[in-house]
Amino acid sequence: MPIERQKDLRLAVLIDADNVPYANVKGMMEEIAKYGTPTFKRIYGDWTKPTTSGWKGVLLENAITPIQQYSYTSGKNATDSAMIIDAMDILYSGRVDGFCIVSSDSDFTRLAIRLREAGMSVIGIGERKTPEPFITACDKFIYIEILSSDDNIPDAKQKRPKKDATPQVDKRTIKLVKSSINDIADESGWAFLGELGTLILKKQPNFDPRNYGFKKLLHFIKSVDSIEVDERQSESGSSRHVYVRVKQ
Repeated sequence: MPIERQKDLRLAVLIDADNVPYANVKGMMEEIAKYGTPTFKRIYGDWTKPTTSGWKGVLLENAITPIQQYSYTSGKNATDSAMIIDAMDILYSGRVDGFCIVSSDSDFTRLAIRLREAGMSVIGIGERKTPEPFITACDKFIYIEILSSDDNIPDAKQKRPKKDATPQVDKRTIKLVKSSINDIADESGWAFLGELGTLILKKQPNFDPRNYGFKKLLHFIKSVDSIEVDERQSESGSSRHVYVRVKQ
């Protein structure tokens, strides 16, 4: 099921406390709200450990239910098993339309694949160190780092500073965008921006214009010199449609 921003999409949010920081939980929940309504909000970890003390206030503020999972055996990740079991129970309950798995652990790759096989939308959230297999197993993957810096991303009317910590748009990404435009373009080479965004995510789930310092895909596209933009008014004049094509 493709990921779309719709408020009535019921989501189960499952968080691996062992593999994500607690500092950006508010940002994560605000991001998740863009795609649907969190019906389940659970976080898994051994809450008897002193390292989990920072989570307590955050969980209360965001109404997230902590699930206690003791580490019965050294070297075994009991948290992963508990999350996977709960995810399958929730899946078979038929009470959600999708899942948000918050972790940087590749152990959830098979779970993401299984949920998508069952027709569920799967959003992954994790740090940039997240292994590629888990990223590609999701419909969409969002890096935690861009959520913490989202307020610092300039608006469309502002120019991005030339010297900042934001990664520059690399040739591989530009090639991905241009090839995707050509895949769906009409005879004159124009492609609808909305369809382009959907296709890019299918090819590369962790693509996000915020990774490169842009709030929207349109802002990202306008920064690429080899792509041109045509903003067309609808017949009623109440809205506009954006089309893009690779410059001839």
